[in-house]
Amino acid sequence: MPLIREIEQLERRRFDAQVAKDQPTLETIFADDLIYTHSNGHQDDKASYLASIANGQSRYDQVDIESLTVRAYNDDQTAVVNGRVRIELGPGADGQPLFTRLKYVVVYIRPAANGWQLVFWQAQKQAA
Repeated sequence: MPLIREIEQLERRRFDAQVAKDQPTLETIFADDLIYTHSNGHQDDKASYLASIANGQSRYDQVDIESLTVRAYNDDQTAVVNGRVRIELGPGADGQPLFTRLKYVVVYIRPAANGWQLVFWQAQKQAA
């Protein structure tokens, strides 16, 4: 499978796992040394981010990918993804759904033993 298609599918699988709170899938995708800088500046490592999904602090009711660009480097052992997503965050105080739009960048590496691993993720809020 060409690298770009493989990473695109992995991104869709990752977002699906975040919505489903699928910890085993996220454990596999996220590298042990993951650094995630949220759109509000808060930073998580793998353990704290997985905990925030499990306890509902990081909530994703739906993630729609609006754009996705994958670039390969390092003899196809590194992939940089730039994307834009629309995320439904659940109901607000008034009972109406809350949404946010984010631009983001992630970096995947392919260590020989583990398959693709997401090592870096940074998000930035966009105007609605």
